[in-house]
Amino acid sequence: MKIIKLAQSSHSNRFLFFLFSDVLLITFSLYLSFFFHFDFNLNINYTSLILEVLPFFIIAKLIALAVFKGYSFTWRYVGIYDLANLTLAMVVSGMALIILSIPIATIPFHLSITGFPKRILFADGVISLFLISALRISKRLYLEVIYKRPAKRGKATIILGAGNTGEMILRDMIRQGFSEFNPVGFLDDDRVKVGTYIHRVKVLDTLDALRDVILRYGAQAIIVAIPTLNHKTLRKIYDLVRALKVSTIKIVPRIYDFTKPDINLKGLEDIRIEDIIGRQVVAVDYEGIKGFLKGKVVLITGAGGSIGSELAIQVSAFQPEKLVLFDIDDTDLHNMHLKIKRIYPQLFKNVHFVIGDVRDEGRVSEVFETFHPSIVFHAAAYKHVPMMEYNPKEAVKVNMFGTYILSQISARYSVEKFVMISTDKAVKPTSVMGATKRMAEYICKAFNGSGEQRAEGASNPSTLKPFNSSTRFVSVRFGNVLGSRGSVLPLFMEQLKYGGPLTVTHEEMKRYFMTIPEAVSLVLQASYMGDGGEVFVLDMGEPLRIVEMAEELIRIHGLEPYKDIDIDFIGLRPGEKLFEEILTAEEGTVASKHERVYIARKDEKYSTIEIDNILREFELLLAESSTGNESKVKALLKKYVKHYEEN
Repeated sequence: MKIIKLAQSSHSNRFLFFLFSDVLLITFSLYLSFFFHFDFNLNINYTSLILEVLPFFIIAKLIALAVFKGYSFTWRYVGIYDLANLTLAMVVSGMALIILSIPIATIPFHLSITGFPKRILFADGVISLFLISALRISKRLYLEVIYKRPAKRGKATIILGAGNTGEMILRDMIRQGFSEFNPVGFLDDDRVKVGTYIHRVKVLDTLDALRDVILRYGAQAIIVAIPTLNHKTLRKIYDLVRALKVSTIKIVPRIYDFTKPDINLKGLEDIRIEDIIGRQVVAVDYEGIKGFLKGKVVLITGAGGSIGSELAIQVSAFQPEKLVLFDIDDTDLHNMHLKIKRIYPQLFKNVHFVIGDVRDEGRVSEVFETFHPSIVFHAAAYKHVPMMEYNPKEAVKVNMFGTYILSQISARYSVEKFVMISTDKAVKPTSVMGATKRMAEYICKAFNGSGEQRAEGASNPSTLKPFNSSTRFVSVRFGNVLGSRGSVLPLFMEQLKYGGPLTVTHEEMKRYFMTIPEAVSLVLQASYMGDGGEVFVLDMGEPLRIVEMAEELIRIHGLEPYKDIDIDFIGLRPGEKLFEEILTAEEGTVASKHERVYIARKDEKYSTIEIDNILREFELLLAESSTGNESKVKALLKKYVKHYEEN
C-alpha cells in the first residue's frame, strides 16, 4: 500500500513510479523472451546477451509509451482507451526494433541489435504488453474485483436503462462498494437485453414491469439512466414511483461532453418539474455543429443569463479555439467562471470573461479588436415583458441599439456568422419587449450581405457609403424556456416555499415551453444551418396551460392543489397575451433540413440606411428629458413594427 500511496502522492511521483516499473518490466520481458527462444534452457547465460540489446528495448518502448500517453492516465479509472494506447505503443516500438535489427550493408558501423532474432522480438512484444498493461489495470482490478469493502450496502436500486449510461452508473456503484446504492437489476425497453447480465447484474424485464419489480424486490431507489426519455414517459415513471412510496428517484444529467461522457453517482440529479413537463427528445447534427464551431473564436453576449450561460456550456463541448463570454453582470460572469472551470478544466485557459455593455460601442470594438471572433451569439437583451412596459426607453437602448452596435461592428470585422436570439413575443407583438426584439430581427436582416458605413464625423444619413459584408446574419426565434430567471417556474417555486398561493394571470393562459438545454441545442442546429438572412423558428411542441403547470408542481411536492396550496388568478399583466401566437402566425414557414427547425417566410425588410434613419428618430426621442415620452416610444415602435398593437 505504501507503493500505491507513493504513486498517488503527486503527478511527478506517479510518473517516476511507472517509469521505473516499466524499465523493470521491459527488462524482465526481454529475459522471458530469451528463455522462451532457447526452449526454457536454464544452462545458458542470458545476462550478457540481454545487456547488449537492453538499452535499445528500454529507449524504444519508453519513448513509445510517452508518445502514446502511457503516463497520462488515472490509475484508478484506467479503461479500454488507455489499453488501446498501450497496444499502439508496443506495436510501434516493436516495429522500430525490427527495423533496427535489419542488416544494412551501406552502414559502416554495426549495432548490437543488428540481426537480432525476430522470434525474440515478437515474444518480447507480447510479454511486455501483458506486463505493462497488467500493472496499469492492477489497482482497478484489486478495488473492483478482488477487494470487498466491509461497509453496509446502500438502498436497493433499480436502474432504468441497460445501455452505455446504465453501465457507467453501475460501474461507479461497484467502485463505491455499493455503499449508497445496491443494484437489484436493470429494466430496459429492448426485449433482446432482458435476461442478460451487465457486471453480474441482471436485466430483469422491460419498463412496463416497473411496478411489479419495485414490489418484488422492495426497491428504495430508482435511477433513470435513459438520456433520451421524453417527459410523458418520465412523468408516468415518476407518478408510479411516488405512488409506491419509493424514497429516492434520480436522473442522469445532460451529457455536455458527448465525446467523453462522464456519468457517475455524484452527478445524478433529482427529477425537476422541467424534466416532467418539458423534457423532449431533441436530435441534432453533432458532427455538423462541431464542424461549425471547432477551432473558432466564439463570442457570446449576455453570457451570464439563462440562454447565454447554456450556450457557453454547450459551445464548449465543440472545442472552440477561444470562448469570449461578455456580460454586464459581474456576479453572473463569476458564476460562469466557476461552472466552466468545473465542467471543462481542459478548456478553461481559452475562456475569456469580459465585463461590458452592448450599448458601449467603444468597449464592444475593443473586444472585437482583441479577440477577432468568427462566430457571435447575441443573447444580451431585456426580456421581461411587464418591466419593459414600464421602461420602454431602456428596452429600445438594449434590444435595438445594442443589437445595431454589435451588428455593425461584426460586419466591420468580417465575423463569419452572427446569431441573434429572438423570441415568440416578436410575432404580432403586443408588448414593448416583443416589438423591440422584432426591430432587432429587422436590424440583422438589414446587415446581412451588405450595409452602409457612415463617413467619420458625418451626421447626415446621405453621407453613408455602401460596403459589402461577408457576415451572415441569422435570427432564431423560440418560446418560453422552463427554469429561466424571472420565468413562471422559479416564481412558482418561490411562492411554494412560503406556502403559496401560486399566482396565475388567467385560468386559460397557455404558453409554449421547452427546457433550456433542448432549446439551446436547437439554436446551435439552426445556427449551423443558416446561410444568412433567415429567421429560424423552433418547434416548441404543444402549448401548456399555466394553471396545469402550477397544479403539477404542487402535486410533485406531495401536496394537493386548492387544498394544501391555493392558486390565485390575478389577471393579465401589461403587455401580456392570453395565448402566445404560434411562432409562424404572421409569415408562415417553410421546412428546413431539421424536423424541429423551420424558416419564417420573407416579410418586410429595411436597408441599413433605413435602419439608420429609424434609429436616428429613436435617438432624438430618447434624448428628450420630458416625462411621459414612454407613450411616444411606443407610438414610434408602432410606426415601424408590423402588427404591433398594445394590449
